[in-house]
Amino acid sequence: MPLSAAVDQSLDTVATTTMWIATVAAVLALLVLDFAITRRPHEVSMREAVGWSVFYVALPLAFGVYIWADFGATTGVQYLTGYLVEKSLSVDNLFVFMLLLSAFAVPVELQQRVLLYGIAGALVLRAVFIALGAAVLANFTFAFLLFGAILLLTAVKILRDQLRGGSHDIDVASMRSVRLLSRFLPVTDDYRGTRLLVQERGVRHATPLLLVVAAIFATDVVFAVDSVPAVYGITSDPYLVFACNAFALLGLRALYFVLQGALSKLVHLGYGLAFILAFIGVKLVLHWAHGIWTGVPEIPTLLSLVVIILTLIVVTFTSLAATRRGGDPRASAHVAEPGGHADRAVGGEGAAEGTRSTGA
Repeated sequence: MPLSAAVDQSLDTVATTTMWIATVAAVLALLVLDFAITRRPHEVSMREAVGWSVFYVALPLAFGVYIWADFGATTGVQYLTGYLVEKSLSVDNLFVFMLLLSAFAVPVELQQRVLLYGIAGALVLRAVFIALGAAVLANFTFAFLLFGAILLLTAVKILRDQLRGGSHDIDVASMRSVRLLSRFLPVTDDYRGTRLLVQERGVRHATPLLLVVAAIFATDVVFAVDSVPAVYGITSDPYLVFACNAFALLGLRALYFVLQGALSKLVHLGYGLAFILAFIGVKLVLHWAHGIWTGVPEIPTLLSLVVIILTLIVVTFTSLAATRRGGDPRASAHVAEPGGHADRAVGGEGAAEGTRSTGA
């Protein structure tokens, strides 16, 4: 079979138009619900955070059962593997959000609203990247090789930053996004609840909340660049890619407050993510090569799922062991450092915009 035909076939989707409409409507409804919950700023209790986290884990797992039952084990494994990859990368994103919330001194009662803005922006960007990725994969045979290269470069940079360690401070004043907004709008000295813009003495002012939201949106761009190719390395079905991304992102607001104290203890997560992204990158390259030389082996999705689960288990145990021995919890590569992958988060935006190092 010609490679172009194989690619077209691989992009077949299990979803009907009705499934697409229902899924997008459900995601929008959940977003509206989250905005309604955060309408009145309040400090999130652990009980509230755990309750919503359980809901946002049970929901995608229940959806996975539906996919498995209706479309078979192969599709079910693809969905579950893709969801696990996206959830792992999303946990990594929480390190960046934690750093930005701290750098901008966001009040505790406003933090969940900032996170929600970041999630909404990420969903929009992921949808755009997923559509572009599907179009590229359907029309260009080298796209699998390109996506594989992006993931391999991302893995190398994450590993390099993990090994390098260093300072984790953010100089808010040096961020390009902050400087750009400040050039067009004066900024108030304090937060004004959930308001992004206020009127003072007849002049429109931005609040610090708008600045941190802009920084979060900027990091979302980079997150989309490596997350979308990663899940396309598991399944070429755009619907499953979208579902994996949406379900992984929707629960981040609550998960942040559950894991806030534990995030800094996952000091080896960077090694695990580097390995997972490199593994998926190799999988994509082999898939591309198999379409040209049929003798080249491919990596089965079930094996990918096993490798990813084992990797996450190993780095979790080694991280906990390292912190128990008195290791520095700040040594994680996820806490961005000036001049490192942080300043690439917004295309070279100042000293440290704060994000995961990526290949783009």
